[in-house]
Amino acid sequence: MLWFSIDVALCIEKGSKGATINSLHHSRRKILYLGAFNDSVGKSVGILGTTHLIKLCVGAERVEDLLDWQASARAKGPDGLPRHVTRMWPKRAEEALNGGSLYWVFKGLVLCRQPIVRFDEVDRGDGIQRCGIVLHPDVTRVAATPRRPFQGWRYLNPADAPPDLRVGRAEEDTLPPALQSALADIGVL
Repeated sequence: MLWFSIDVALCIEKGSKGATINSLHHSRRKILYLGAFNDSVGKSVGILGTTHLIKLCVGAERVEDLLDWQASARAKGPDGLPRHVTRMWPKRAEEALNGGSLYWVFKGLVLCRQPIVRFDEVDRGDGIQRCGIVLHPDVTRVAATPRRPFQGWRYLNPADAPPDLRVGRAEEDTLPPALQSALADIGVL
């Protein structure tokens, strides 16, 4: 079993059906469990699944705009890694930390993703606890996929996630967003 936690109280009891979770309490802090166990009902839970997050990249028209923003000191956390601060803490954080990525939507198209490293509590001095989604600095371009506008972030099932571009295609010049959108609508991209 692998645990990463801060301020977490967990009681696991070993029984005839394997380990059961007796109680789990955390105060919206980082927690990740990787392993297999049986829950208190006795059914197998197994290894955590993976989920992704998807978010509109407001104020950016291209992936390069996101990269420029993340290179600035304002977009980085104390450890120098890029992070996105949001008010809502993901209830499925464990699944997002199990290989999940944040997929970015630019002008109606999903164009890239960044692996999620961890979630940090962020306090900006106004008494509101926010979630800092800490991201790996590497950006992976994905096949341009249309996505309607939405507020905040959403969960993205791995089966619905756009595929990564082949290595050679990621280095190609990008098409204008309107053209990418039109080509994606007809299924060319």
